[in-house]
Amino acid sequence: MVDLAQFNSADCGDSLDTALDPFPHQVAVALGSNLGDSCAILEAALKQLATQPQISLQAQSPLYQTVAVGPPQPDYLNCCALFSTQLDPESFLQVLLQTEAQFGRLRRERWGPRLLDLDLLLFDDLIWQQPHLQIPHPRMVERAFVLVPLNEIAPDWIEPVSQISIRGLVQRLDSAGVLPLESGQGLLPLESNVTCEPA
Repeated sequence: MVDLAQFNSADCGDSLDTALDPFPHQVAVALGSNLGDSCAILEAALKQLATQPQISLQAQSPLYQTVAVGPPQPDYLNCCALFSTQLDPESFLQVLLQTEAQFGRLRRERWGPRLLDLDLLLFDDLIWQQPHLQIPHPRMVERAFVLVPLNEIAPDWIEPVSQISIRGLVQRLDSAGVLPLESGQGLLPLESNVTCEPA
């Protein structure tokens, strides 16, 4: 496990490393929505994250329609994205929380319906346990709606707790309830057409 002080001093590298690679950290994020125009919400949220200072969008998965976990509610649209960043984990989490809030996210019911859900899944190969932030995300290995889209863009990323690749974790799960959309593409660039219908 790594605390923030150790991360800043030991993991961020020296000034030469930063000059050579201005966005040295790799981050995986899950995006989901099942209220409102979910397709448009995810598109706008991804665009907003991609234009944040010190964050660069590297890859995005296609959209999937998935059965919701928790109380009765509409199906979700889900995808994953990979970012590179200069930010430490705490700062990156704050960007995600601020983005959720800007899209009207209210945390009233655990696993309830939501306009936008952003989960920090992986940050380099960190294992980090804090009351408000756990990396890797503690339930990602159990969730096909996370692993299936993540496998599209990061199949060889090793989940650091299990030491199993994303590809290997997907093979352990039943993914029958995770349905690709007809577009078969990511949401950006925004000029592309996205068909929000199950395949």
